Amino acid sequence: MAEHADELVAARRAKLERLRERGIDPYPPRIKRGEDLAATAQRFQIWESEPGEAPAPRVTVAGRVTAMRTMGRVAFLDLRDGSGRLQAHFRRDILGDAYALLREIDLGDFLSVEGPLFRTKTGEATVAVEDFAVITKALRPPPEKWHGLQDVELRYRRRYLDLMANAEVRRIFRMRSAVVSAIRRFMDGRGFVEVETPILQASAGGATTRPFRTHFNALDEERYLRIAEELHLKRLIVGGLDKVYEIGRIFRNEGLSTKRNPEFTMMESYEAYADYRAVAEMVETLVSTVAIEVLGTLQIPHGEDLIDLTPPWRRTTYRAEILRHAGFDFLDYSDLDRLKAKMQEIGVDLPPGGGWGKCIDEISSTLVEPHLVQPTFLLDYPLALSPLAKRKSDDPGLVERFEAFMGGFEIANAYSELNDPIEQRERFIEQVRLRGAGDEEAEPLDEDFLLALEHGMPPTGGLGIGIDRLLMVLLNQTSIREVILFPDLRSQGTQGEA
Repeated sequence: MAEHADELVAARRAKLERLRERGIDPYPPRIKRGEDLAATAQRFQIWESEPGEAPAPRVTVAGRVTAMRTMGRVAFLDLRDGSGRLQAHFRRDILGDAYALLREIDLGDFLSVEGPLFRTKTGEATVAVEDFAVITKALRPPPEKWHGLQDVELRYRRRYLDLMANAEVRRIFRMRSAVVSAIRRFMDGRGFVEVETPILQASAGGATTRPFRTHFNALDEERYLRIAEELHLKRLIVGGLDKVYEIGRIFRNEGLSTKRNPEFTMMESYEAYADYRAVAEMVETLVSTVAIEVLGTLQIPHGEDLIDLTPPWRRTTYRAEILRHAGFDFLDYSDLDRLKAKMQEIGVDLPPGGGWGKCIDEISSTLVEPHLVQPTFLLDYPLALSPLAKRKSDDPGLVERFEAFMGGFEIANAYSELNDPIEQRERFIEQVRLRGAGDEEAEPLDEDFLLALEHGMPPTGGLGIGIDRLLMVLLNQTSIREVILFPDLRSQGTQGEA
């Protein structure tokens, strides 16, 4: 296979050299090009619909060669750019000696062509080529002759081939861009200010997870890739920016799965004078608005299910769903040993280094979340799971927190933010104790954040939405790798056949 690939590359290199011998630059610095291919085809349709004797439009277009059909003195080539496809018709009696250059053209090359438009007997809009130029010579062939790239590992590792071969993949990532743009418009329309916070941080806080580490050479200090935007965004609330949000990359040194990629995109927002119930209303409005704007519907197919995004979404409590699906009340199992025994009884594996909070979270992940297919807010989490959330006034063992689920997994997490600096310090100290007991994902103590909090933060509702997981639902994908252009993969060599 590798030998065959080497032969193909050698043949293309030989064609490249023959082009250069004829004085043709196969990688020119500038090209002739008018409209994109889709706009060109649309202009032709408009011309056809207009009465009169005006000549057919002359165009200069460019694109990648995706199909070639040569029949002696005539050839048809399909060109494609980012907007669509257009056919080009080459005739020897029109092009003269230049027609022979087609022998040096391969699938994957880029051409610019010039000439009038016409419609073939089969009804296809086509350029009658009067002049053309090679604008990029591809040294490797396209994947599987444009019939679609099926090797999943290769699709993720060489996404450019995946995009080249699969129209559905191109559609997914255009839709991703549209969804992110719609989220921005929604947040801007509600008066939020988009901001940027550091990716390299001295303390990896805002979530319970293991961070990636790096070294800041100029300062000779250790740094962490951020695991959340939270603590810096709340500093901005302290400073008087009452509504802020950020869409950015987050890095968590965790495992890989169909629902988890260590590098992912998060939208976090913080709103002064709001609580977690106000945030829940915003989430269901945001998601339903984006769905209508981008997809035109609130009925979203996802696997074998049809998810209805119509607000209001179902609201239930964390405690009620544990009772319903695991068969016990976690408030009756405050002792860790009893809880572990219960986990063994109901068939849930113990998490590594698990304290009480991680154990109850494992129960929820295993037995509750898969049932949450329709949009659902789980409210009122145990304090042990939420070191940054405000206690419920009527039950101090719980906090004002929700997670939003759909499709059987979490897409959003929100709190009524803890703004008592004394209690926040106590929570951090408990997290330090857990870290000392072996919990590598416990929160570090962030003195600079506590200093900010001591200056006074108003009651605040905070939110984090996993953009990639939301896209999995909206675009009906079962793997997070299908909605991330370059998902994390084990490194390997890049040589060999595409």
